[in-house]
Amino acid sequence: MSDMILFGAFPYVAVALMVGVGLYRYCVDRYSWSSQSSQFLESRVLFWGSVPWHYAILMILLAHFLAFLFPTGWGVILGRPIRLYLLEVTGLGLGLSTLIALALLIFRRVLNARVSAVTTIVDWLVLVALFLQVATGVYIAFTLRWGSVWYLHTATPWLWSLVKFDPQVQYLAVMPTVVKLHAFNAFLIIALFPFSRLVHVVSVPLAYLSRPYQVVIWYRSRVGR
Repeated sequence: MSDMILFGAFPYVAVALMVGVGLYRYCVDRYSWSSQSSQFLESRVLFWGSVPWHYAILMILLAHFLAFLFPTGWGVILGRPIRLYLLEVTGLGLGLSTLIALALLIFRRVLNARVSAVTTIVDWLVLVALFLQVATGVYIAFTLRWGSVWYLHTATPWLWSLVKFDPQVQYLAVMPTVVKLHAFNAFLIIALFPFSRLVHVVSVPLAYLSRPYQVVIWYRSRVGR
């Protein structure tokens, strides 16, 4: 019963919150639909944390989505040992990069008083959830080898069963606790998504493509002249 609630019902609740609350927030408070950057408060640590985080996490998510969307093709790619080893090592390296980068971003918000002052409770919840997600992912990569292969036979069919509105939780019921935590926490992040700064992920400034160009003139007062 607990598996059905966690992996059969909660994913739908999470997606419903993301879509419903996200649309409501966009329509009612569009100004908040951004990352609300704190770069002007501190930029050095932000750069070394944010840039590696974004590049690495995007590649990790891309690998997850490709394995989900094209399981047969993904299986063919992993059919040769050299490609499997290369993908596993690359994934582990990217995971460690995201973990270190996210740790820098968390320490930045803890140690910098000005940045900490503009950090909300939801921000902390999201940071903790993201750190837990990356940490469990790295732990799985270290302890449960060849995840890129068994992912095709566990997570992929489970996710497709959710898409078909026929949750088959038995695929995760037999998995270790850390894998279950990783899967549940992924949908927890989705549930927190519309309440947080993460909404900037789907904020694409298409209006800039058709906006008239601007002429910017640099003005500097010349003291003593």
